[in-house]
Amino acid sequence: MPFVYPTRLMTITANTQLPNLFPQNLESIPNNNHGVLPTLDSELVYTQDGAGRYLTFYWQQSELLGLNTENIVEELNRNQDFEPVDKVSYLERLQRVLTSLVPERVQCWFSYRQELFELELAIAPLMPRLGETATTVLVMGRLLQAKVNTLQVNGGLKTPTPLELSVRPRSVPQVSRNVSQVSQQRQKLVNKITSNIRRTLDLDIIWQQTVDSLGKALELERCIICPYQPSSSKVKVIAEYHHPEQDSMVGSEIDVTSEPAFAQALETLEPIVMDVSGANQFPQQKILVVATCYQDQANGLIAMNVRDECYPLTELELELAKEVADHLGTAIAHATLYKELEAARQKAEEASRLKSEFLANVSHEIRTPLNGMIGFLKLILEGMADDPEEQNQFLTEAHHLSIHLLNIINDILDIAKIEAGKMELDCSPVSLDELFNDVENFMRPQAEMKKLSFQMQKPATSDEIIVQGNYQRLLQVMLNLVGNAIKFTHEGGVTISADVVLKKGMAKSPSQQLPGKVKVRVADTGIGVSLDKQDKLFQLFSQVDGSRTRHYGGTGLGLTISQKLVEAMGGEVHFYSLGEGLGSTVTFTVPLYGSTVPLMLIKPQSS
Repeated sequence: MPFVYPTRLMTITANTQLPNLFPQNLESIPNNNHGVLPTLDSELVYTQDGAGRYLTFYWQQSELLGLNTENIVEELNRNQDFEPVDKVSYLERLQRVLTSLVPERVQCWFSYRQELFELELAIAPLMPRLGETATTVLVMGRLLQAKVNTLQVNGGLKTPTPLELSVRPRSVPQVSRNVSQVSQQRQKLVNKITSNIRRTLDLDIIWQQTVDSLGKALELERCIICPYQPSSSKVKVIAEYHHPEQDSMVGSEIDVTSEPAFAQALETLEPIVMDVSGANQFPQQKILVVATCYQDQANGLIAMNVRDECYPLTELELELAKEVADHLGTAIAHATLYKELEAARQKAEEASRLKSEFLANVSHEIRTPLNGMIGFLKLILEGMADDPEEQNQFLTEAHHLSIHLLNIINDILDIAKIEAGKMELDCSPVSLDELFNDVENFMRPQAEMKKLSFQMQKPATSDEIIVQGNYQRLLQVMLNLVGNAIKFTHEGGVTISADVVLKKGMAKSPSQQLPGKVKVRVADTGIGVSLDKQDKLFQLFSQVDGSRTRHYGGTGLGLTISQKLVEAMGGEVHFYSLGEGLGSTVTFTVPLYGSTVPLMLIKPQSS
């Protein structure tokens, strides 16, 4: 589309009868910005001779540039501050216009101190009198964009001047030379991002939509988001917008302590602009970093490149970044809360399912011994026993079944107390020898009935070992563990051993050390447990294999109850198995009683 010159300009140059408003004599030209130039309704108007010397000059931004408007022409010609970057091409164009007397339109860059200005200019000759040669051009133009030519680090928030606000690239949609338009476009962008993140509670979608919206709207080279946890000094890039020719940073970690912009943004919760020249994440770039937060607690970081032509950032742009970060921080908090509630709901549903399965198995376990007891007693009451010996056998079997039923009921009551937090233990000194002797008396007959070896190995010390615990509960734990070992072992045997593990500390004499703990091991050569199922062993109401439980019997609560009881007495329980068919080992610890133990008679152990 051809450039249309203002009617007023055409009138001035075409009517030779009007007074000459732009004399050819340099000394007669006013050197200020008053007079006819402002009346031409153009942002920038000046006249020059063929050598590029200013004759008159008017620009609406003169004061913002710091130009002395009283002696502006003399200052420009003397200092040569405001001149074309490609001066040779510009002067050639002036000569061509003066020779051909044909106006031209051009876009070119001018420099002034540390700033570059892209101007759109219309260069027209001032028509001389008939018979004379044209020596002066009238230039009218407007500012397209400006680039601040500085590489200084901006560690704080610089308040831009009105000129900085006016020189943003028009291609960047959130910036305009009109402040009200900037505000409207900023609010439009914020509303778009807010609308997108409110449509979902999926954090992955929220993060990606945010970087995509910011990257496209602001024409960024790169924009990343990193979730932040106060307990960690590193953040991980979880979502990213970047130009296709750039390498992706998704999945990479950034050490906050080594990136000042990230650390400062987390500390102040304000947008931080900083030069990160030489950094791996943003080489030779300025970045804007802003922390997302909820209730004044940071929960993420947004980092984006800042283009040179958009630096320094305006207050409006920083407010945009802060507002987006605030909305995102709230969305992250809500999505995280929803995720936690969803996880809790699924966990509750799983617990309910496990309880249902547990009750189904336990009801079978309760009915089996109860039906046996009823059957044997009924045979006796109906006189089905042929002699006193057979009657005594029926009573013995009913008694064994009643003990088995009592153990099942005790397990259920114990786990109910543990869940209700009402399990109270009275701890007192317990003899390890007495405990091991009772376990052997109860369990050796069962092992021998299955033709299994049964070994018990006590610590090599001549003194009696005393532990701090509840005797009945310690016996219950050992009977549970040894009973399971015998139940799930068909060949080989079961070994129960104990070691004294002394605490590190200063002793009162070289022959003594401070008390520590006793570590008990129950090892078997039984069916073992696969590695992927071992995490279920200590879960409440969870059974490794329902078919196994039905085959071997039991409630599946033994390990869970044992763990809770040992922990209540200040110890720990651990399970080890290399896999199915490779046996298993269960260990638990119990504190030593307060008296010291002779060191010379104890086998050294690591804690």
